Amino acid sequence: MSNYYKHETAIIDDGAAIGNNSKIWHFSHVMQATIGENCILGQNVFVANNVILGNNVKVQNNVSLYEGLIVEDDVFIGPSAVFTNVINPRSFIERKNEYKKTLVKKGATIGANSTIVCGVTIGEYAFIGAGCVITKNVKPYALMKGNPARQDGWMGKAGQKLNFENDVAVCSISQEKYKLENDSVVIL
Repeated sequence: MSNYYKHETAIIDDGAAIGNNSKIWHFSHVMQATIGENCILGQNVFVANNVILGNNVKVQNNVSLYEGLIVEDDVFIGPSAVFTNVINPRSFIERKNEYKKTLVKKGATIGANSTIVCGVTIGEYAFIGAGCVITKNVKPYALMKGNPARQDGWMGKAGQKLNFENDVAVCSISQEKYKLENDSVVIL
């Protein structure tokens, strides 16, 4: 049995798997989902059936995580972000057999009030700015802004915008070196 914190107003359905040291706060509802270790689910978070959250995932207030979503380790999801799971919803047509998979890779950040349209992959350490609407796959380390979201540079692991000179950048926080090659970022 795992050791986690559940606020008295949170609802956790039978069949949910919650890792050690995770915290589930006020008015949140976890259905039959898998939550890793050291996760934090803020106030009023909804986690649908079959959602998978890795370790060290932080989900801020008022976020909805719908079936079809897989979130890897060390991901930050900002307040009021929404993940969809059907491309063409209609209230009078049941489309549960049409759920699209969405994958958020290790270390990515999803900004406040962002909407992630289902069926995309958000690459490792990508940074989705506040209010973005993501409709396409996002490259690792990409900085995305706007609606619809467009790439506006690159971000390092520490969350610092990378400034490339001669295709090399040094993170001012971590001092890690990055190389830009073939429109992709790699750590040196």
